[in-house]
Amino acid sequence: MKLDHEDLNRLIEKISTSDIQEFSLEGEDFKLEIKRNLIDQNQVNNNLVSNNSLERQTINTQKSINDNVPIVNEPEEPQLAPLGRSDLTDITSPMVGTFYRAAAPGEDPFVEVGNNIKVGQTICILEAMKLMNEIESEFNAEIVEILVENGTPVEFGQVLMRVKQS
Repeated sequence: MKLDHEDLNRLIEKISTSDIQEFSLEGEDFKLEIKRNLIDQNQVNNNLVSNNSLERQTINTQKSINDNVPIVNEPEEPQLAPLGRSDLTDITSPMVGTFYRAAAPGEDPFVEVGNNIKVGQTICILEAMKLMNEIESEFNAEIVEILVENGTPVEFGQVLMRVKQS
Protein backbone atom coordinates (compact mmCIF):
# COMPACT_ATOMS: atom_id res chain seq x y z
CA MET A 1 0.00 0.00 0.00
CA LYS A 2 1.32 3.45 -0.89
CA LEU A 3 0.12 6.80 0.43
CA ASP A 4 1.00 10.10 -1.17
CA HIS A 5 0.75 13.43 0.67
CA GLU A 6 -2.75 14.10 -0.67
CA ASP A 7 -4.04 10.71 0.52
CA LEU A 8 -2.40 11.24 3.91
CA ASN A 9 -3.91 14.73 4.27
CA ARG A 10 -7.38 13.40 3.42
CA LEU A 11 -6.96 10.55 5.90
CA ILE A 12 -5.83 12.87 8.71
CA GLU A 13 -8.67 15.28 7.96
CA LYS A 14 -11.25 12.46 8.10
CA ILE A 15 -9.84 11.20 11.39
CA SER A 16 -9.66 14.70 12.91
CA THR A 17 -13.35 15.34 12.15
CA SER A 18 -14.47 11.97 13.51
CA ASP A 19 -14.78 10.47 16.99
CA ILE A 20 -11.90 8.06 16.33
CA GLN A 21 -9.46 8.18 19.23
CA GLU A 22 -6.88 5.66 18.00
CA PHE A 23 -5.97 4.70 14.46
CA SER A 24 -3.22 2.48 13.09
CA LEU A 25 -2.29 1.75 9.49
CA GLU A 26 0.68 -0.27 8.32
CA GLY A 27 2.05 -0.67 4.82
CA GLU A 28 5.15 -2.27 3.32
CA ASP A 29 7.36 0.74 4.01
CA PHE A 30 5.49 2.73 6.66
CA LYS A 31 3.53 2.55 9.87
CA LEU A 32 1.06 5.29 10.85
CA GLU A 33 -0.35 5.55 14.37
CA ILE A 34 -2.62 8.35 15.50
CA LYS A 35 -3.74 8.61 19.11
CA ARG A 36 -5.72 11.50 20.45
CA ASN A 37 -7.82 12.35 23.44
CA LEU A 38 -11.21 13.81 22.59
CA ILE A 39 -12.33 16.22 25.30
CA ASP A 40 -15.66 17.96 25.70
CA GLN A 41 -14.69 21.63 26.21
CA ASN A 42 -17.62 22.23 28.60
CA GLN A 43 -16.47 19.32 30.73
CA VAL A 44 -12.91 20.74 30.78
CA ASN A 45 -14.15 24.20 31.82
CA ASN A 46 -16.37 22.72 34.57
CA ASN A 47 -13.51 20.55 35.86
CA LEU A 48 -11.11 23.51 35.86
CA VAL A 49 -13.56 25.62 37.84
CA SER A 50 -14.18 22.88 40.43
CA ASN A 51 -10.45 22.00 40.63
CA ASN A 52 -9.51 25.66 41.12
CA SER A 53 -12.07 26.01 43.92
CA LEU A 54 -10.71 22.89 45.60
CA GLU A 55 -7.11 24.13 45.27
CA ARG A 56 -8.03 27.51 46.77
CA GLN A 57 -9.86 25.79 49.67
CA THR A 58 -6.82 23.58 50.30
CA ILE A 59 -4.45 26.56 50.23
CA ASN A 60 -6.70 28.59 52.55
CA THR A 61 -6.91 25.65 54.98
CA GLN A 62 -3.13 25.24 54.92
CA LYS A 63 -2.67 28.96 55.58
CA SER A 64 -5.02 28.91 58.57
CA ILE A 65 -3.33 25.82 60.03
CA ASN A 66 0.17 27.17 59.44
CA ASP A 67 -0.36 30.90 59.98
CA ASN A 68 3.30 31.47 60.79
CA VAL A 69 4.73 29.19 58.11
CA PRO A 70 4.77 30.59 54.57
CA ILE A 71 3.54 28.30 51.84
CA VAL A 72 5.93 27.90 48.95
CA ASN A 73 4.92 27.01 45.41
CA GLU A 74 1.28 28.08 45.41
CA PRO A 75 -0.26 26.86 42.14
CA GLU A 76 -0.69 29.44 39.41
CA GLU A 77 -4.11 30.12 37.93
CA PRO A 78 -4.44 28.25 34.60
CA GLN A 79 -4.23 30.41 31.50
CA LEU A 80 -7.66 30.18 29.84
CA ALA A 81 -8.98 32.16 26.92
CA PRO A 82 -11.27 34.91 28.15
CA LEU A 83 -14.92 33.93 28.19
CA GLY A 84 -16.60 35.01 24.97
CA ARG A 85 -19.86 36.74 24.32
CA SER A 86 -22.86 34.50 23.90
CA ASP A 87 -23.42 35.72 20.33
CA LEU A 88 -19.97 34.51 19.23
CA THR A 89 -18.91 31.05 18.09
CA ASP A 90 -15.48 29.63 18.92
CA ILE A 91 -13.38 28.08 16.18
CA THR A 92 -11.18 25.52 17.91
CA SER A 93 -8.12 23.61 16.82
CA PRO A 94 -8.96 20.12 15.57
CA MET A 95 -5.42 18.92 16.36
CA VAL A 96 -2.13 19.72 18.04
CA GLY A 97 0.13 21.73 15.77
CA THR A 98 1.57 25.10 14.86
CA PHE A 99 -0.87 27.85 13.86
CA TYR A 100 -0.16 29.89 10.72
CA ARG A 101 -2.30 32.79 9.51
CA ALA A 102 -0.86 32.78 5.95
CA ALA A 103 0.19 30.19 3.38
CA ALA A 104 3.84 31.33 3.50
CA PRO A 105 5.97 33.93 5.26
CA GLY A 106 5.43 37.38 3.77
CA GLU A 107 2.06 36.51 2.23
CA ASP A 108 -1.23 38.11 3.27
CA PRO A 109 -3.11 36.33 6.08
CA PHE A 110 -6.08 34.16 5.11
CA VAL A 111 -8.39 36.26 7.32
CA GLU A 112 -8.30 39.45 9.38
CA VAL A 113 -10.60 40.71 12.13
CA GLY A 114 -13.70 42.13 10.45
CA ASN A 115 -13.49 39.85 7.38
CA ASN A 116 -16.58 37.91 6.32
CA ILE A 117 -15.88 34.24 5.66
CA LYS A 118 -17.85 31.61 3.79
CA VAL A 119 -18.30 27.87 4.29
CA GLY A 120 -15.23 26.04 2.98
CA GLN A 121 -12.98 29.12 2.98
CA THR A 122 -9.47 28.52 4.36
CA ILE A 123 -9.04 30.48 7.59
CA CYS A 124 -5.62 29.22 8.76
CA ILE A 125 -3.08 26.42 8.47
CA LEU A 126 -2.10 24.00 11.22
CA GLU A 127 1.23 22.29 10.74
CA ALA A 128 1.39 18.85 12.32
CA MET A 129 4.23 16.40 11.74
CA LYS A 130 5.58 18.50 8.84
CA LEU A 131 2.18 18.40 7.10
CA MET A 132 0.33 21.62 6.36
CA ASN A 133 -3.39 21.20 7.13
CA GLU A 134 -5.70 23.89 5.79
CA ILE A 135 -8.49 24.62 8.27
CA GLU A 136 -11.70 25.65 6.54
CA SER A 137 -14.69 27.53 7.91
CA GLU A 138 -17.72 25.41 8.72
CA PHE A 139 -20.14 28.34 8.39
CA ASN A 140 -20.65 31.85 7.02
CA ALA A 141 -19.49 34.36 9.61
CA GLU A 142 -17.58 37.51 10.47
CA ILE A 143 -14.18 37.23 12.19
CA VAL A 144 -14.46 39.06 15.54
CA GLU A 145 -11.28 37.89 17.33
CA ILE A 146 -8.09 36.05 16.41
CA LEU A 147 -6.72 34.67 19.67
CA VAL A 148 -3.50 32.98 18.50
CA GLU A 149 -0.32 34.60 17.22
CA ASN A 150 1.20 33.43 13.94
CA GLY A 151 3.71 30.58 14.43
CA THR A 152 2.39 29.66 17.88
CA PRO A 153 1.95 26.02 18.98
CA VAL A 154 -1.69 25.14 19.71
CA GLU A 155 -3.39 22.30 21.54
CA PHE A 156 -6.35 20.19 20.49
CA GLY A 157 -9.55 22.10 21.31
CA GLN A 158 -7.79 25.44 21.88
CA VAL A 159 -9.85 28.43 20.73
CA LEU A 160 -8.20 29.93 17.63
CA MET A 161 -10.79 32.52 16.61
CA ARG A 162 -14.19 33.82 17.59
CA VAL A 163 -16.75 34.60 14.89
CA LYS A 164 -20.24 35.97 14.64
CA GLN A 165 -22.30 33.67 12.43
CA SER A 166 -24.37 35.32 9.72
